[in-house]
Amino acid sequence: MNDGGEGAGRAAPRKRADARRNERALLDAAAAVFVTSGVEAPVRDIAARAGVGVATIYRHFPTRADLIIAVYRHQVEACAEAGPALLASLASPYDALGRWINLFVDFLVTKHGLAAVLHSDEAGFDTLHAYFLDRLVPVCAQLLEATAAAGEIRPDVHALELMRGVGNLCIGADNDPRYDARRLVEFLIAGLRRPR
Repeated sequence: MNDGGEGAGRAAPRKRADARRNERALLDAAAAVFVTSGVEAPVRDIAARAGVGVATIYRHFPTRADLIIAVYRHQVEACAEAGPALLASLASPYDALGRWINLFVDFLVTKHGLAAVLHSDEAGFDTLHAYFLDRLVPVCAQLLEATAAAGEIRPDVHALELMRGVGNLCIGADNDPRYDARRLVEFLIAGLRRPR
């Protein structure tokens, strides 16, 4: 997508702050709708939640795949930024880890629909998956290290294995509305806790 920069040698101008805020609000709305209704949810539902017209969404994201990929990247960045912020704002690293894992679960529920949308673009999907790992594994590792250093969890938990475990628990949410992935993930995180 081009922001309308003139000339090949010049960088495209940065979006105005209000345009960036509006796009973030639209992506937040789309993510929330995807979590509750899946990536095939009607665009009008996303527009209603964002408080914009359907044409506004299509102006920013001409195809559903464009919107889904933008939501995916937006959620990765939100998860990446949330880890350090939660560690800084909460008294217990264990509480920060638990809150971050809840955000990660919401992200994973949205992410499951991405594979079907991008099934014809395996290279694009692989690139997004590498981006996901590069951004989120270090954040999860930081949370785990802080929680282990505080003596709240066992020290031998690795970020990638925890993220895979959480991901595997989220898979069942696709097929059964009674399946509560967040509850099962809470059991997993509680199992990491050291006895007091």
